[in-house]
Order: sequence, then structure tokens, then C-alpha cells
Amino acid sequence: MAENPKPHKNLRAWQAAMELADAVYHATAAFPAHERYGLASQMQRAAVSVPSNMAEGAARRSGAEFLNFLHAARGSLAELDTQVEIARRRGYLTIETHEQLSCLIDEVGRTLQGLIAHYRRKIADGKPRGARAGAK
Repeated sequence: MAENPKPHKNLRAWQAAMELADAVYHATAAFPAHERYGLASQMQRAAVSVPSNMAEGAARRSGAEFLNFLHAARGSLAELDTQVEIARRRGYLTIETHEQLSCLIDEVGRTLQGLIAHYRRKIADGKPRGARAGAK
């Protein structure tokens, strides 16, 4: 049986991160023009980095490599969480948009942490990597 060339698309964490990235692009479109290349751009890059790291990691051969990319995705998610808070404090986000982004960040964080925990266990147990964990 051939390997799935796009195993990341089956990951709930990746799907949620893609939804988050879309929401960030929508929210930052309303930012002031002077933030276009500042905070808006940083938020967009961090949001894109989360599912991108998951996808790159899922394409790797070993669970340890995948785990490294999942940790990078978690770091980008923490960066985005901070940037969302800065945008709220600057008055660039409505209460509703801030709540929406925060909920999406929490959802991605939970699913991502579950995936990390799964692969930590697999590596500790010495099992070969399979892309079934977190699959929808």
C-alpha cells in the first residue's frame, strides 16, 4: 500500500490550525494601515507557521522528527496567542473577534498537545511512527 503523500490533512490539529489561520487573516484585514507590516504581518506569519510545521513534520520519516516540528508549531501558537493579546490591548480586535481567536487557539493547543503526548509515548515505547494519531 502506498504512503499517503499528505498525511497532515488527516490530523484534527492541522485542520483546526488551518481554521485558525483563516480567522487570523480575516481579523487582521481590519487592522489599521500602519500595522499592515507590523503586528498584522507577524500574526499572519505565526498563524501560517502552526499548520505548516505540522505538515512538514508529518512528511518526515521518524516520530522524533515529527515531534520536533510539533514543538515548533506549539511555539508558533504561543507566539500568536501573545500577539492576539497585544492586538486586543491596542484596540485592534473586537471583543467577539478576540474571543473567537482565543477559542481557536485553545482548541489548536489542546489537539496539538494530545498529538505531542501520543508521539512522546510512541517514541518511549519504541514503536514505529504511523500517521494515525489524531486522524479524523
